[in-house]
Parts: sequence; C-alpha cells; structure tokens
Amino acid sequence: MKSGLKILTSIALTAFGVASAHAQAVLTEKNVSMKMAQMIIDGAIENCAKTGYKVTVVIVDNAGIVRASLRGDGTNPHTMEFARKKAYTARTRNQTTVEFKTLTEAPANAYLLQIPDVVAVGGGVPIRAGGVTIGAVGVSGAPGGEKDEVCALAGIATVADQLK
Repeated sequence: MKSGLKILTSIALTAFGVASAHAQAVLTEKNVSMKMAQMIIDGAIENCAKTGYKVTVVIVDNAGIVRASLRGDGTNPHTMEFARKKAYTARTRNQTTVEFKTLTEAPANAYLLQIPDVVAVGGGVPIRAGGVTIGAVGVSGAPGGEKDEVCALAGIATVADQLK
C-alpha cells in the first residue's frame, strides 16, 4: 500500500510540475504598435476631412486600453470619450459597432447593452492581423455612426499591408 501511495504521489507531483512549467511560459501576443496607431489615426482623420467631417479618433490595444488618440480641430468635447467607447466596444465584441447595434436591436440581446462602456452606434471597427483582433479604432464626430465607420475603415486601410 505504501508503494502504491508513493506512485500516486509521484504521478501527482510530476503532473503538477508539468502544469507549473507550462503556466510559467512567456505569453506572446500581437498588438497595435504606436506607429500603426498613428497611421490609422492620420488615415481616418484625412478621410473624414475630405468630406468635411471633423472627428476624433481613438485606438485601443488588444486589451481594450487606449493606445493613442487625437481630438481633431473643431470637434465637440464629447467626441473623445465617445470614440473611446466605440473602439472599446469593437474590441470587446470583436465586431464593428454597426454590427453590434444590429445585434442589440433584437429584444433578446438588449442585455448586452448592460456591459459597461459599450455603445451601439457606428464608428468602431476591430483591427485584425492575420485573423487575430489586435485592437480597434473608434471615430466620433461625423454626422452619423455609419459615416464615422467609413473613416475608421479608411484609417485601417492605410496599414492593410502590415495586417496580413
């Protein structure tokens, strides 16, 4: 019986050691670089400016934390926070905020709006690299969320070659 207990103890310690070794491994994640964030912001603002829209752009990283932001000239004060919430929603939901808006229009999904800091209005778009969401962009200030989204997509298009 003692030898059986020793064997079980040995197996348990070995399994624990293997699990502990795996738990200590370095985690490698893709994320939005500062240069990429700046390029997306510039692209989004330039695209909106062509159509006469003054916007604010916020980029969040893969954890939903603000990586970069720029409040455009002539924008209203609320646009900074609203753009952040759009970016956060797109990252959290891994979908555009227009898609999220459509999803929450169904009464059965209205509960999703209870998640802190999520908004159901266009202007937030996930940033994906090789199918992995590495962040999101939020745009606020154009007359309508769908127009904000067009600018966000234009910003992402400026770094499309880096996202393959």
